[in-house]
Amino acid sequence: MLALHGGPKVRETPFPRWPQYDDTERLALIRALDQGDWSRHGGKEVQAFEREFAEHHQAPAALAVTNGSHALELALELVGIEPGDEVVVPAYTFVATSTAVQRRGGVPVPVDIDPGTFCLDPAALDAAVTGRTRAVIPVHIGGHVADMDAITAWAKTRGIAVVQDAAQAHGATWRGRGLGTLGSIATFSFQSSKVLTAGEGGALLLPDQDTYDSAWIRHNCGRTRDLNLVTASSNFRISEFTAAVLRAQLARLPEQNARRAARHAELTAALGEIPGVRLQARDERCTATPHYMTTFVLDQDVLGGVDRDTVALALLMEGIPAFGTYPALHRTEAFWTGRTGGARVEELAERCPHAERVGRDGVMIPHQALLGGRQEIDDIAQAVAKVLAGLPRTGTVPA
Repeated sequence: MLALHGGPKVRETPFPRWPQYDDTERLALIRALDQGDWSRHGGKEVQAFEREFAEHHQAPAALAVTNGSHALELALELVGIEPGDEVVVPAYTFVATSTAVQRRGGVPVPVDIDPGTFCLDPAALDAAVTGRTRAVIPVHIGGHVADMDAITAWAKTRGIAVVQDAAQAHGATWRGRGLGTLGSIATFSFQSSKVLTAGEGGALLLPDQDTYDSAWIRHNCGRTRDLNLVTASSNFRISEFTAAVLRAQLARLPEQNARRAARHAELTAALGEIPGVRLQARDERCTATPHYMTTFVLDQDVLGGVDRDTVALALLMEGIPAFGTYPALHRTEAFWTGRTGGARVEELAERCPHAERVGRDGVMIPHQALLGGRQEIDDIAQAVAKVLAGLPRTGTVPA
């Protein structure tokens, strides 16, 4: 019997907690405190973190900012997005991707995703481009790098800017190269659930010194290093304390990503044996990923209309951390509170069937579940099999 219906749980023991920390973070905070200057203007932690983060991703430069949303907004400002400009975004992503466009006064234009990788589908770009298209935001969803070869080539021939939303892709590589080598701005989040976290924070990887200098001024209230106010902007600076924690967390990232990669291979092998489970695929050119989420979609042709939200709840009751995927952007109320260019829900749903399916039938297992051992993997697979076998089918397969 399912735990949802009063039966015994598959797992009683908690999964590894997140974030993970020890005296390294404590000493880092004391180090920042003892500087006596807690601002990036006088301290050393922010500059050191930016240098280390850029090196980790093979980028010419990095700029630390307040959070991932601000990183996206600043990136869009840097590539020149103005009110009324259109920016192509994947229809399946966390809503912050489109919200950043709307907060610049731009119009996000959702396009469908690749049915395997769940990342923006380059084949959908031509139908979305207009004379007002100024940028495209590929999202490296779950840490899986989007098809940067095709997207970059498509954008270059049209004079369209590329901004990578890498909020979930810390340490990911494409063809063995860091995300800072791909010739475009990449933005990151350090929010509490991310594989690199200080509770909050964000960063941009910048492709050249001129872009870094412009970003630095704009994140500093529009003020140059010699205190001249040269443009209207805002304060996106982070504190020395945030940077000190991030430096400690960054030092852990390679080992944690390697551990997640090993466990993820075991988990996907086990889940792949369960009827009705369709796993997120990985482009072979994505040579490393932090596995921010292990995502699978319920194949309703096999499962006969089982309800995704009930599956996620039943897994939680079995002691497994599991959540429903993000809804497609056009299914999110927040999307419709900004500029949308006159699109309608039904139109976007028809144009983006793969995003519809992943948003409706997807289940996510968070990355900290991969920081344990083989027992954690076996428990997840056992619980998924138990839940899918034990829940009733509606008999109605969604279109």
